[in-house]
Formats: sequence, structure tokens, C-alpha cells
Amino acid sequence: MRKIVLTSIGTLGDLHPFLALGLALQRQGFRPVLAVAEDHVARARELGLEAHAVLSSFESVRQRMGLAEDDAVRRLMKSQRAMLERVVLPELVSSGEALDRLCEDAAAIVATPFVLAAPVIAEKHAIPLVSIVLQPMGLVSAFDPPETREFWMMKSVPIGFFGARWNRLIYAGMRTALHLLYAEHINRLRAAHGLPPSGAGRMLEASKAAMLTLGCYSPLFAPLPRDARPKTRVVGFAFLETPPNDEAPDLELERYLDAGPPPIVFTLGSFAVHAAGDFYATAERIARQLGRRAILLTGREDPSASDGDILVRPYVPHERVFARAALIVHHGGAGTVGQALRAGTPQLVVPHMGDQHDNASRIERLGVGLSLRARSFTVRRAAPIIARLLSDTDCQAKAAQAGRAVRKEGGADAAAAAIAAALGGKHR
Repeated sequence: MRKIVLTSIGTLGDLHPFLALGLALQRQGFRPVLAVAEDHVARARELGLEAHAVLSSFESVRQRMGLAEDDAVRRLMKSQRAMLERVVLPELVSSGEALDRLCEDAAAIVATPFVLAAPVIAEKHAIPLVSIVLQPMGLVSAFDPPETREFWMMKSVPIGFFGARWNRLIYAGMRTALHLLYAEHINRLRAAHGLPPSGAGRMLEASKAAMLTLGCYSPLFAPLPRDARPKTRVVGFAFLETPPNDEAPDLELERYLDAGPPPIVFTLGSFAVHAAGDFYATAERIARQLGRRAILLTGREDPSASDGDILVRPYVPHERVFARAALIVHHGGAGTVGQALRAGTPQLVVPHMGDQHDNASRIERLGVGLSLRARSFTVRRAAPIIARLLSDTDCQAKAAQAGRAVRKEGGADAAAAAIAAALGGKHR
């Protein structure tokens, strides 16, 4: 079987699509090998996938920053530049060396644009690169630009000819800044692998050299933009299905879900949850004020125990609870957005960083939810919005319709089939 190296960096929302894609590539007859952070190796191996660490654990990153966990998470959420300079660049050369060793006999590399070493190693070994974009803003479109704090100066949709020209100028300026700031880091990596210097302005974009670029999200959420590069496709969310025997059944959760009306589910994913502040205390007060049942997915063994209509859990696979919820209140990570769309449940998005703000805007444009700034998530501000969503039959109908569409897509299998076709078909 031909080996394909899959490499991703980030949270569970970045890992799970790659695990799903790895399993789909297995079904296509390939030998997928995951190259991930130390934290994620065990999870991949539990699913029967070969996996190796090419990046340090978050605990190592936290120690390098010299901060407590919540302070480190806040620092990284506050600034995308901090994420790049504190997490990605310090291990660029070492992660490149580890990826290089794994790719010696590989047929291709499949990577997100944030694995900066992937295009370099693909070039060195002269093997195809497949770029996986998990967030719509990752396609860097002038006609469908990000709606985030960092891109505040760009023209928003709908966009005509002159608006697109303006947005291209903004992108060009940002690429120049990236090159001036980080070309030295990229060229140090390239030199370590015997390659000549290059520009660094497009270092966070799908590589121009990619054999194929796949948007692993629903075209309903973000259709392929008109200025997308050739060989770019939007294939649907790549969902990782949790095996029924993956963990002991949570009987208390099942009894809770069966015992009353659908609850509100509150979650901050797997990263922002470690700097949640008073999010969950506020969530509980909102639920009690509205007289609603609620599930709080707190990310840790929470000192506050379940109490009556409030059920507290560190984590529950989203597909097990989202479809049985009345409303999902979450941070707007791409993985959580996908699961909420698939569930057909209305959403309130409370974005904390980066692409989450853009995802929130897309949810609003789709008519399946609303958004609220994290600092505005108070009982006074959030409770009326939640009450409105709980009674909004039009939003509920649109969410249900979106759920039916997303459940038909099969993004992981579609992505694996596209990769197999680009490499010349199945390999058994």
C-alpha cells in the first residue's frame, strides 16, 4: 500500500477531520500516517491509524511561554501573531526534520496551510502536496473575504469588481508584511533541506504548488468562491464518527436527555475552554432564568456538579448531544460549527479568536443562528438572544434544512476519493 502522510496542527477541531480523512484513505487502499502534535498521537492510534509526533504537546508550549494554562490560552487567543511566534515558528526546523523522515517513502503529503514545513518537504522529496482548508477564510478570496477583527478594512459581501480589487490590495499588503516578518524563518528551514530561498508572503495559504486544494466544509456554509484557484474543491465537512464502543456509556447523560425537553448545550470546544472565565457560570444563570434545561461541556472535571436541570460534563462527543439539543451555544470553531450544522440545531456563536468571527458571520448569513461577542456574553445581553432563538420557528426550520443537506455530504470520503483520483486511483 502506498503511504500518504497527513499532518495538521491545532485543536481537536483541526485533528478530527484528519483522523476522518485517514480512515477514509484506508478504505481507498492507502496507508495513512498521521504526523501530529504529541497530544494527539494516542487518539490516532486508538482508531487504528499509524501516528507519530512531529510537534510538542501544548504543555511543552505552555512551559516555554512560562505561563499558567489559562494565561497561555488567553495570550494565544488574543493574537494570531502570538500563536504563530509562540507555537509554530519555534519548532519549525525540528518539525520539518521529523516530517522529512516520515516522508522518505511517501506518495503524497496532505496538510493544512498552518503546517509550514509541509510544502518545503514536499518540494524536497518531489512528491505531491494536497492542501486541506478547514476554514472558508483559508481560501483567501477577494470575493468572499474574512469577517474578522484582523481583516476589518476589507469590503464585505456582496462584492463587486472594485471591491474585489480593493480586497486584493489588502491581501497584497498583508503578504508583504508576512514576508518581511517571517521570510528568514522559512528560508532557514529551506536551507536546512538544501532548497533555495523563497518568498514567505503566502506562508499561511494553500500552496500554489499543491496538486489539489480541498475545502473540508459544506458548500452550503461557504460555496467555492469565484476566484478560487484551479484544482480547488469544496467537499463537505470531514466528520470523525465516534465508535459506539469507544468509551463506556454515559447512562446519566442518556437518562437526562430522555427525562425532559431538549436542553441548551453550552461548549467552548477544546481550546478556549481552558480560559473560559465566567462563561459557564453565566450559562447556568441564563438557563435558570429562562427555566430551561442545559448541558455544560466544560472541558475539565468541573468543581460544580450537575444539579437538577443542569448537567455538567467535561466532554461529550458532539454528535451524541447536538441533535437532541434545542440550541447550541458555542465558540464558533470550524469543527463545532460543522457538528451543529449537521445536527440541524439553531446556534448562538460566541467567537473568541481568529476564524471563529468569520464562521459566526456565515452562520448568521445562513439564517441558522446569531452571534454575540465574547465580552458581551452576560446574562443581561445573552438571555434575550437565547430566548429569541428558542422561539424562532424560521431559524429552526432553516437549521433543520441545513442539517439534512450537510448529513448527505460525506466530506471525508469525498476528499479521500479526490486524493485517490489525483494520484491515479485506488491502491490496494
